[in-house]
Amino acid sequence: MADSEKPRNGRTRARHGLTQVRDGVRAYRLISGMWIRSLMAYRLSFAMTAFGNFAVTAFDFAAILLMFSQVDRLGGYSLAEIALLYGATCTSFGIADLALGSMDRLGKRVRDGTLDTLLVRPAPVIAQVAADRFGLHRLGRLVQGAFVLVYALVVLDIGWTPLKILMVPLMVLCGAGIFAAVFVAGAAFQFAARDAAEVQNAFTYGGTTLLQFPPTVFAKDLVRGATYILPLAFVNWIPALYVLGRPYPLDLPAWTAFAPPLVAAVLLALAGLAWRTGLRSYRSTGS
Repeated sequence: MADSEKPRNGRTRARHGLTQVRDGVRAYRLISGMWIRSLMAYRLSFAMTAFGNFAVTAFDFAAILLMFSQVDRLGGYSLAEIALLYGATCTSFGIADLALGSMDRLGKRVRDGTLDTLLVRPAPVIAQVAADRFGLHRLGRLVQGAFVLVYALVVLDIGWTPLKILMVPLMVLCGAGIFAAVFVAGAAFQFAARDAAEVQNAFTYGGTTLLQFPPTVFAKDLVRGATYILPLAFVNWIPALYVLGRPYPLDLPAWTAFAPPLVAAVLLALAGLAWRTGLRSYRSTGS
């Protein structure tokens, strides 16, 4: 009897998991839609904010252009090659930031006890936190990164193959998954730290700034850390260097260019585990 119950229990857990995912997606869609409608009530304000976000993030690439006004290559890379690295990481980060950028507010909710209001609602907490104050103006960062990525792909003289063509969207989507895992893990850390938004930003915003430049301009210890400890290198360095036909950092084997989906899946699973652990450990302020 016990053995016959195991498959049934497994199927029950699977159905429960699918139901939770479906409920989470629905809650995220409804909450984010509410905030989008609120933003669209003041369309000029939204347009100005989105353009401001576009312009501010464009200053990062403007700084790279200023560097290349003085040099022909940076770390052995041309402007177009660095534009590929920049565009890929900014597009990936833009997707994750648009979807989960509100996660850094969790620490404030933990400190003031307003997380309690989310716990009593019939929707997954992570969906509510992620969609809270959904910032559609962050679309400016995503668009700016996509523009630079398209520019790089047009300018670069790449011997395209089916695998290289596939690698570009795969790199962007897997990079977004890796950044999403960092957002969720950073939010989970705030259950314990309670005031760790800047620590989280160091790995999200700091990570995207790091990846905008080739690995050759950094010390090997930093590159090792971004490859083996927090594998941000799989966002763009390794897959982009495959597209460019350049050697990988740290003399990694050729197959690692196809590892980003696996890396993203593992990081997302670990981030989900960290989130569940943090949520279970949460204790209300009692006020």
